[in-house]
Amino acid sequence: MGIFTSKQQTEPAPCSLLTVKVIKMKNLRKADLLTQSDCYVNLWLPTASVKRAKTQTVNDTKDPVWNETFHFRIQNQVKNILELKVCDEDKHTEDDHLLTVFFDVSKIQLGETVLLNFQLNPKGKEELEVEFTMESSPDVPEKIVTNGVLVAREVACLEVQVDGGRMKKDSTERKFTLSVGGSHEEAQNLTLRTWLCPASPAKFHYIKYNQSELDIELPRRQLCAASRERNQSATVPLNTLPIQEEVTIVPNKTFDLNVKSKDWTQGLLFKRPKNLDVRLGYDLCPDEKNFLQKRKKVVAAALKDVLHLEQGLKDHEVPVVAVTTTGGGMRALAATYGTLWGLQRMKLLDCVSYITGSSGTTWAMTDLYEDADWSYKDLGEIIKKARIQAAKSKMSAFSLESLKTYHKELSQRTTAGYKTSFIDLWGLMIEAMLNDGNNHHKLSEQRRAVNRGQNPLPIYLALNVKDNVATRDFREWVEFTPYEVGFLKYGAFVHAEDFGSEFFMGHLMKKLPESRICFMQGMWSSIFSKNLLDAWHGADSSEDFWNRWTQDTFTEIDEVPDLPERPHDIPTRMFTPAGGLSNALRDILTDRPAVSKYHNFLKGLQIHNEYIQNQQFSAWKDTVLDESPNQLRDPADQLELVDTAFFFDTSCPPLLRPERKIDVILHFNYTGGSQTKPLERASTYFTEQGIPFPKTLLNDEEKKNLKECYVFEDAHNPEAPVVIYFPLVNDTFQRYLAPGVERSTAEMSLGNVDISSVFSPYSTRQVSLQEDDFNKMLNLTNYNVQNNANTILQVLHKRVEWKKMALTS
Repeated sequence: MGIFTSKQQTEPAPCSLLTVKVIKMKNLRKADLLTQSDCYVNLWLPTASVKRAKTQTVNDTKDPVWNETFHFRIQNQVKNILELKVCDEDKHTEDDHLLTVFFDVSKIQLGETVLLNFQLNPKGKEELEVEFTMESSPDVPEKIVTNGVLVAREVACLEVQVDGGRMKKDSTERKFTLSVGGSHEEAQNLTLRTWLCPASPAKFHYIKYNQSELDIELPRRQLCAASRERNQSATVPLNTLPIQEEVTIVPNKTFDLNVKSKDWTQGLLFKRPKNLDVRLGYDLCPDEKNFLQKRKKVVAAALKDVLHLEQGLKDHEVPVVAVTTTGGGMRALAATYGTLWGLQRMKLLDCVSYITGSSGTTWAMTDLYEDADWSYKDLGEIIKKARIQAAKSKMSAFSLESLKTYHKELSQRTTAGYKTSFIDLWGLMIEAMLNDGNNHHKLSEQRRAVNRGQNPLPIYLALNVKDNVATRDFREWVEFTPYEVGFLKYGAFVHAEDFGSEFFMGHLMKKLPESRICFMQGMWSSIFSKNLLDAWHGADSSEDFWNRWTQDTFTEIDEVPDLPERPHDIPTRMFTPAGGLSNALRDILTDRPAVSKYHNFLKGLQIHNEYIQNQQFSAWKDTVLDESPNQLRDPADQLELVDTAFFFDTSCPPLLRPERKIDVILHFNYTGGSQTKPLERASTYFTEQGIPFPKTLLNDEEKKNLKECYVFEDAHNPEAPVVIYFPLVNDTFQRYLAPGVERSTAEMSLGNVDISSVFSPYSTRQVSLQEDDFNKMLNLTNYNVQNNANTILQVLHKRVEWKKMALTS
């Protein structure tokens, strides 16, 4: 069995010493047809060292022999994948990459020495022979923090102080660079001006038990116009430095470096590791649990009223109801207001505990949650303001004067430490289109709207993607609440006000000012981030032709002798690089014009050795990289966040976290295309993931004549929520002004809402909605809720009775 930890745990974990001896290859493939390869092997174990080791080059042979040994200190609780990259050295061009072997070193047991032959091409009898030895490390066990998927390791702090006491008084200033690969700071440039004015000390935070090095590079000193000195450099292995003791290094005749490595603790009085600022755990945060307790009382009172119950509900009898929506620009904004207005009129809004949104829906949500008591007020009055903003001319948002204002704020944002992109500009444009001035509201400030349980908890959604990979091949769900921002897959969360700040190994390293809500809106509706492959898959999701051209080629290979297999071991695989044409084509097809970039709060964190067996991780394990941990958690400094519609247009994934225990989902579709495909894709996805969710398939005849409301449930799985689905259709609204109230002849035109034709005013590209069009969409979605209120009430009543019986059975 694997590790099924959902909460953060701190535990001592020993390190080991891994010795890798690269012995030889047989029948090596050629890089070209004319000559044999000049072969070397590049070794990289990113969980132990950021630097790559390399064998000598053996020239002009298909059977190179090296017999070279390399040593790594590894953390046993981390998934350590050794990469053995075989290359052909070229003197005049870039070296040819022949293949790479990915080997899970946890297959080697402590105290073992194993000689392995990797069968690279059994037909051609191509083999790579490597010997592995695993020994105990003399170091004391490392204190790690883990949730069974991510691992935070101990961090040490290196302080470097320049001693310029040996500089001459007339010496010119000297500039030099200090760097520690894999540290939070990476590199720092220092200037030593005179012996009386030494450089400020430099600090580096790095993984204590990694094979880190301090690199010192001195600049060339000009002697005359025609003569220059070469760069001077020095390297100091940090694992040779005694902890808490100062050591003097003499890299240059004119000055010394005083270096001191120490455990990174909270203070002198408390000799214990710093508490993590990233919460590692799949459970709900304490703030959300507290909210749910308060919200249950509101929901219980509302249900007693609308269901006409004789007695009030106990906490365990109160169903958790959620509203989930899709995107669609101004169309979604107007539709969201109409939906919530309809729920309020039918006294159902107080029965809802969560509202999730993406893209244009978030524009309405963020507007509402600026008011701490919005759901207790007449939404009709709030909607009046939104209608004015929707109908106004948007030309000023694109004027030269506005662009100058945007440029100034983006420059200030860059100065504050953010990496800006066109998506941030888009966010400022959204703000100008929906407001009469700057909106200084922030995500964390929405806590005021839920601190008494007075409104449903809002959840916003985005996808984290990677460069040069299509969204279909890699994406990670990222949820945003007023309390936290985090990854569903990894169980890693940070406070909402800390999102965008710099983190390393779970620690907050540099606090940046929290983003204004407009920048979040730009990210949640980043319609400009689609690449060509996303567009292709959106048009025809069954087409695999371009994938064959753009995906890396990995094949599982055997090793001799066979090693005992454990469920969490990853099979040995070989990567064969594609040709130059394929790489160029992949770059073209997967390049995104713009993405929203934020500092990666997972930076430095490593993956647990048994992560692949973790149930919570497996629920969201859905991409080609999930069994490639070196690629999955690469040291990317930035998250790249896009609109969720690039995968499927629904915001319900956060509601499927089992910890939220959602009973009923009111799913409102606002897309302008197919009214069934978004939910079908979501249902298929959740079924494939093993996440409880009802099947939502309709036959062709039903799709041609869609009704306003459908109920989907899985009677055989009580953990699956009941889904009440509302397509965006104009059915009985054409004939009825309100439920049971027929339209007069003069009012018939008001019921004609053109949702999907080429002449529809509700295109996602539209940035304005005239008052009449806004009202039609508003009234349509309002009506569809009211006309099907009895269906909602029946489902709620049934779920209440089920929860009562579930407790007694």
